[in-house]
This record gives sequence, structure tokens and C-alpha cells, in this order.
Amino acid sequence: MNKRKLKVARIKIDKLDNDIFYLIKKRTKIIQYMLGLKQFKNEIIDQKRIKEILNKIKIKSIKNKIDPKITTKIWKAMIWGYVEYQKKNFRKK
Repeated sequence: MNKRKLKVARIKIDKLDNDIFYLIKKRTKIIQYMLGLKQFKNEIIDQKRIKEILNKIKIKSIKNKIDPKITTKIWKAMIWGYVEYQKKNFRKK
């Protein structure tokens, strides 16, 4: 194992993680805005939209030679995390 190359790769991952963190922050602000537009708790989950998103991610993953199992798993975790966030924060407007 080349420790120097591993350290450099980890620094690159840390930078990407930081970028992802700020994108999640931006996404969360949009989710908060959208939550304010919803009048009923049953509007939080839109199965059609979720299927649409996951299908786009699968297609994009295949085109970009990324294992779609990985990206789908990540997006599902993000989607359901935000669903729980919205359920928890609904009516706290």
C-alpha cells in the first residue's frame, strides 16, 4: 500500500464531501420551502415523483458507468431522509 497516494486520495474525498455537504444544505433549504407549500401531510410522499427520480438516476448512472445500485441506494436514503424530515417538521410553520 502506498500511504502517500492514499493520503492524497483521502484529501480529495474530504474536499468532495465538503462540496456535497453544501449541496445538501442548499437542497434542505429548497425542501423547507416546498414543505411550506404543502397543506396536508399526505402530500409529503409522492410515489410517482420518487419513481421518476430513481429512474433518472439509474439511467444517468448507466450512461456514466457508475453502478446504479450504489447511486440508487444513496438517492433512496436521501429521499426517505427528507420524507422523515418533512413529517417531523410539518405544521411547524
